[in-house]
Amino acid sequence: MCLEQSLQGNCKYYVNKRNACNSGSQIHSFSGERLPLIPENIVKSESLLPDKSTLSALLLYYARNGLLSKASEIWEQMLNSSFMPDAEVVSQLIFLYGGMGDFGMVAKILHQMQLKDSALLPGICNLAISCFGKSGQLDYMEIMIKWMVSMGYSVDSTTGNAYLLYYSTFGSLADAESAYGRLKKSRILIEEEAIRALSFAYVKENKFYALGHFVHDVGLGRKNVGNLLWNLLLLSYAANFKMKSLQREFVRMVEAGFRPDLSTFNIRLLAFSRMSLLWDLHLSLEHMKHEAVVPDLVTYGCVVDAYMDRKLGKNLKFALRKLNCNDCVSVLTDPLVFEAMGKGDFHLNSEVVMEYVKKKDWTYKMLIAIYLKKKFRSNQIFWNY
Repeated sequence: MCLEQSLQGNCKYYVNKRNACNSGSQIHSFSGERLPLIPENIVKSESLLPDKSTLSALLLYYARNGLLSKASEIWEQMLNSSFMPDAEVVSQLIFLYGGMGDFGMVAKILHQMQLKDSALLPGICNLAISCFGKSGQLDYMEIMIKWMVSMGYSVDSTTGNAYLLYYSTFGSLADAESAYGRLKKSRILIEEEAIRALSFAYVKENKFYALGHFVHDVGLGRKNVGNLLWNLLLLSYAANFKMKSLQREFVRMVEAGFRPDLSTFNIRLLAFSRMSLLWDLHLSLEHMKHEAVVPDLVTYGCVVDAYMDRKLGKNLKFALRKLNCNDCVSVLTDPLVFEAMGKGDFHLNSEVVMEYVKKKDWTYKMLIAIYLKKKFRSNQIFWNY
């Protein structure tokens, strides 16, 4: 099957053309910004011959605005000149033509670049794959990868991880798992961004058991991603409140030589707080202090919520004695924790207060005072006769 036919097969017809201008008097730069007016007679005059960057800007401007015949002329002019088109320019051109459904031109561009300089083709394909992936056009991305492999070019680590990232972001969970399986078979090491993307896909679907299996499969012994894998494993247990498994894996993490960070502690504290396990909560705070880990708003929120839920507001001062309530407020916990376990009542209320009253020097003491005052008022019942 020829490339043009394969590009057309089983693909949705994506059309995302910009409105064509009434005239081609203004040229867009590579980023899409407007360039100064360039009279056509000056560009064509012998005194000012267009260089590579000018032709590239013209090419992409015409293609973006649907002036395909002019874009084709510029493209042929570049191919027949001594100018070698940049891989990024060519990949953008492929993306634009693909987005308009002109797969014949996509096939033609790839064939012409193969004849012009085949060494550039892998880079062009990788960039084109990234362009299709970023826009969520996974069918086109898949076909570009298949064509690239069929031509004997290997998929590098960057492209492989991007492939998994885009499937995790725009595809279904089943598609993302399939992409991970292919990446694993190709012996490409999955990097942090791709790990986060697939983990987020599991969290969105509340597939915490599958999340735990995934991080085990990636390898908990890896240290080039910090505590990410261990934290995800702990999160998979904490989100389902499997407290014994949570404690067991935390001990295994420490024994394996990993030092708990803020997210590690807050994952456990959130679980202890929701389950009203006050003794475990205080032990974790002691451990946190021993490890010199600075608490954030999530940490304080776990303590406040645990005591307020148990109607122990009078004991809150005692509970917070080991924490410095005069510290400035910060939120440094991994966002994946919030996706899995949400935010506590104190945390949510504090965010509203800080958003409403713009101050740069909010302290935990201020936020706790406001929150307690609000809770006191809400507990008062007024009867009108």
